[in-house]
Amino acid sequence: MVRFGIAGYGLHAAKRLAPALKAAKGCELVALSRRNVAQAEADAAALGLKYGVGSTRELCALAEVDAVVVTSPNAMHHADVMTCLEMGKHVLCEKPMGLRVEEAAAMVAEAKRRRLVLGVAQSYRFCWSLEFARDCLKSGEIGRAVACRVDFSFVGLNSERRWLTDAALAGGGPIADIGVHAVDAMRYVLDEEVESCTAVTTRDAESGGVEASAALSLRFRSGALGTSVVSFRSPYDTHLEVLGRKGRLVARHGLDVDAPVAMEVEGEAGSRVVMVDNRGLYERQMEAFSEAIEKGTKFVATGEDGVKNQRVLDALFESARVGSTIWVEGE
Repeated sequence: MVRFGIAGYGLHAAKRLAPALKAAKGCELVALSRRNVAQAEADAAALGLKYGVGSTRELCALAEVDAVVVTSPNAMHHADVMTCLEMGKHVLCEKPMGLRVEEAAAMVAEAKRRRLVLGVAQSYRFCWSLEFARDCLKSGEIGRAVACRVDFSFVGLNSERRWLTDAALAGGGPIADIGVHAVDAMRYVLDEEVESCTAVTTRDAESGGVEASAALSLRFRSGALGTSVVSFRSPYDTHLEVLGRKGRLVARHGLDVDAPVAMEVEGEAGSRVVMVDNRGLYERQMEAFSEAIEKGTKFVATGEDGVKNQRVLDALFESARVGSTIWVEGE
């Protein structure tokens, strides 16, 4: 049994992670932290927890905590993760891993030095819809990948995450918040790395210091293309599409985690529709992370994956700044 604390407890932790930790096998939620100590204590009491504390350091000082899920605003990820690692705790860090690749790389180096498990909460890697898409490519049903598309949007106005439009805390708008999911999903489905990318962004009166929407174009090392429109101004949607040389796969709400998803496949053998259900992905994520700690299995979204995603995010923001295609540095 791995005993977890949640650092930076807020909306996502309350809606998704705390219930997942309560339901997941091999996991126990024992403590949480947030900057408002009174609120931390109230949230802990509501969950039946003994500990609600005011900082990540206080959380890590608890002997009952084996591992920490870092859910603080993006700009705090680096400091919070490094604190957890320095105090001997395994860490699952929410995405994006940091504000720039140097932060992410430092976290990975520290985890290796201390022989601790560091993962990134790229939760959609636990969607059955993405596994199905990977299988369609691996089996050859739709042929070699030509292009992949993952769009992601939700109406971010009046979000309870008030820091979403604060560039100092968020690091960016939808590119950082949901674009990282789109990038990671395409990397995962195609099972390859991004070579270059381009980003075009828009802002409006309500977007504060970050973009309101963005159109992302990726070129993978095989020559396959990736596209994504991410936005805080359109109703919730997660479109998934993979084009192959022999057919295609389309899922109108491909990353929906609250309802069954229709996977429409057209291949050489004909057409079919397969229903998959992504519900329970947060439980699966936490169970997999617990197993990585207790059994030494490899977590599917490693710190190294977080570094690779961060390289792409950094390049996308640079592309938007200079108005040209940027080469993604890395191995």
